[in-house]
Amino acid sequence: MPYAVSRGGWLSLALFALVGAVCYYTGTLIARCMRADGSVATYPDVGQLAFGAAGRRTVALFMYVELYLVAVSFLVLEGDNLDKLFPGAGVELLAGYRLRGKQLYIVLAGAVVLPTTWLKNLGVLAYVSALGLVASAALTVSLVWAGVSESGFRGSGNVLNLAGLPTSLGLYFVCFAGHAVFPTIYSSMKNRERFSQVLLFSSALCSLNYGLTAVLGYLIYGDDVRSQVTLNLPSGRLYTKIAIVMTLINPLTKYALLVAPITSAIEERFSLAGSGSARVAVSTTVLVSTVVVASIVPFFGFLMSFIGSFLSVMATVFFPCLCYLKIYRAKGLRRVEVAAIVAILLLGAFVAITGTYTSLLDIIGVVQTKQTERS
Repeated sequence: MPYAVSRGGWLSLALFALVGAVCYYTGTLIARCMRADGSVATYPDVGQLAFGAAGRRTVALFMYVELYLVAVSFLVLEGDNLDKLFPGAGVELLAGYRLRGKQLYIVLAGAVVLPTTWLKNLGVLAYVSALGLVASAALTVSLVWAGVSESGFRGSGNVLNLAGLPTSLGLYFVCFAGHAVFPTIYSSMKNRERFSQVLLFSSALCSLNYGLTAVLGYLIYGDDVRSQVTLNLPSGRLYTKIAIVMTLINPLTKYALLVAPITSAIEERFSLAGSGSARVAVSTTVLVSTVVVASIVPFFGFLMSFIGSFLSVMATVFFPCLCYLKIYRAKGLRRVEVAAIVAILLLGAFVAITGTYTSLLDIIGVVQTKQTERS
């Protein structure tokens, strides 16, 4: 979040609030779509209800790609932060190849989470992943500690940076990109009428958490803030170690939850469901592939911007709005409601086009720079 503000400037926080409101509203649209048919239980089901088999395949494809890339970003996060905590580590492999630094820690993180991907029941991990709230609080406290005792608060920064707004908006959408699991949550609730209230509370809590972290991080580090604010914290300090350790726990507990729908889809596609050995083989293959991709990707911030600008916008804006319009068109919709949805779709189109273009340019630029440095 501090990095997102550094790209767009202080005034971009107003857009952060707008994105939060939009994502809350589109979340309620998903719930309304599910009320139209009691058999709908997953996000692809919503796509099928609206647009048939083609809708189901499209929603599923974007959902699985988004989950896969978020899993990759988690491993990148682990590698960067572990390298900050224990710098200079390396291991000699066969043929003189040396695995070191970030790449070494990505492989180690993959080895740690591998057994969790073999579990058939991920309920335990769902409870453990609640530590994410503790991790967020620890990071906020660490930033306050750093600002008071070490770096101080600069109180500066850009008011508005139009060139960086597409990147900021993409990252803001990532903060609220939970729509793929909303149907599952809705179906599991005893009192589904309270879904909107639960969604409003969680959205407000996320906004407060992300907003506070963004303000503190940008006040302390200004335009020097990195894509992961933990990398800005001074090495060797107690609060830095606490912040990094707590930040590392969250991805480790959520990785298996992210890739579970992907492995399940692969098992069903090849009629492997129910086989324990098949689950282990498929899960291991998926994990190894994410480790390889994460080892190649040297740009956490740009990757997250791409995920937010393209994939998250599809899941949080286009699919809910288009499915809702298709399902309820015959029943009649108010003009005000249609106008609001059209405005949201235009915002989504702007973010998807400009954000994706900008993030891809940034990624290509970093890759070219890395190749130049090696040659």
